[in-house]
Amino acid sequence: MSSKPIGIFDSGVGGLSIWKEIHQLLPMESTHYLSDSKNAPYGPKGREAIIALSIKNTEWLISQGCKLIVVACNTATTNAIDTLRNNYAIPFIGIEPAIKPAALQSKSKAIGILATKGTLSSQLFHKTSQLYSSELLVVEQEGNGIVELIETGRLHSTEMLQLLQSYLKPMLEANIDCLVLGCTHYHFLTPILKQLLPSHVKIIDSGEAVARQTKAVLEANQLLNNKTIVGANKVYTNGEKSVVTALLSSETASVQTLEF
Repeated sequence: MSSKPIGIFDSGVGGLSIWKEIHQLLPMESTHYLSDSKNAPYGPKGREAIIALSIKNTEWLISQGCKLIVVACNTATTNAIDTLRNNYAIPFIGIEPAIKPAALQSKSKAIGILATKGTLSSQLFHKTSQLYSSELLVVEQEGNGIVELIETGRLHSTEMLQLLQSYLKPMLEANIDCLVLGCTHYHFLTPILKQLLPSHVKIIDSGEAVARQTKAVLEANQLLNNKTIVGANKVYTNGEKSVVTALLSSETASVQTLEF
C-alpha cells in the first residue's frame, strides 16, 4: 500500500495550492488530484449536495487505488468529512480556515476571514471560530464570485480586483492585522492581496499545515512511501485543461480531462 498514490480532491482547481505543498514536502509520493470544476463552487449548494459530491469524488479516487484522501476543500471538509470518515476505511485529511494561528498572531485583536458561504455557515466553522476567537473582532466575508473567476481563467482581471477591493474594505476599516483565506482557491490571490493590503497585515492559509498533517498520518499508518524514485503526479479535471496548466506553471504533473 505504501507505493499507492495519495488522492486529493477539490471543487475545482483551488486545491492545487494544497497539492503543491504536499508535493514539495513529500516528493517521493505519487498523487492523483481530482478537480471537480464542473460543479464549482460547492459553497452555495447546501450540505446534502456537498456530501453527495464528496462521496462521488472519494469513491472515484478509491477506485484509482488511493491510500489516503486529502479533502482539499474547506466547504467539503466542514460539511462532509465526518460522513466520509464514518463510511470509508482509508485515512482522510481535512482542511478548515486557519483561525487558531490568526488568533494567536493578531496584535490588533481583529482578523478578517474570506471564505465561501458553505464554509462560513457550517457547524465545524462556527465551533472552531467560537473556540479561538471569543476575544477577537472577526470580520467575515463571503467571497462571492471569486471561485468562478479563477475557474474561468480570470484571476488577474479587473473584475477580480474590484471584487477584492470591496471585500477588503470593511476588514481594513476594522483594523485587521491577519487575513485568513478560507478557501483553497484563494491561495492564488496572494500576490494581488499583498498589493491591496498594508504590509503589516499577514495572510494566512492552511497549505503547509495540511502537508505536514498528511505526512504525519502516512507515518502513523505505515503508508509513507520509502522508495527513492520521485512519485508520479496526475491531475484530472472535468473543466478547462488550460486553467489547470496555467496554475501548475512549471510543476511536474500530467493533466487529463475527465468525464465526471
